[in-house]
Amino acid sequence: MTEELKLDGKCMCGAVQFSATVRKPSVVACHCDMCRRWSAGPFMAVSCQNVTFAEDKNVSRIRSSDWAERGFCAKCGSNLFYHIREASDYQMAVGLFDDQSMLRLSLQVFTDFKPAFYEFANKTKMMTGAEVIALFSSHSD
Repeated sequence: MTEELKLDGKCMCGAVQFSATVRKPSVVACHCDMCRRWSAGPFMAVSCQNVTFAEDKNVSRIRSSDWAERGFCAKCGSNLFYHIREASDYQMAVGLFDDQSMLRLSLQVFTDFKPAFYEFANKTKMMTGAEVIALFSSHSD
């Protein structure tokens, strides 16, 4: 059983600061078109619970689909999170954390959307878009 990690982080300019609980120090890289447009590459995130922003006046949110929103800093534009609106977990951008030493890349999703010009050296579990959608569809029944 992995012990919970309490991690702190901030955006590039420091206007958004947060703390979060990480139950599994697993980094997920998403290669879908929307994440790559938003991040200029794969969106790399850690699933977090109990996300608390020091103050949220600089947290801007954009609804990116019927079910999800994305957050960014209103001052510097740093990507902050992907959040399914009806869930309590946040997929926090991995680069925001002050201490990333315990985190490991373990999963890549929407691999069928990944362009050919990059490849990670890490060996990870890989899922296509159809596999991801099927997994989440089976959880909603």
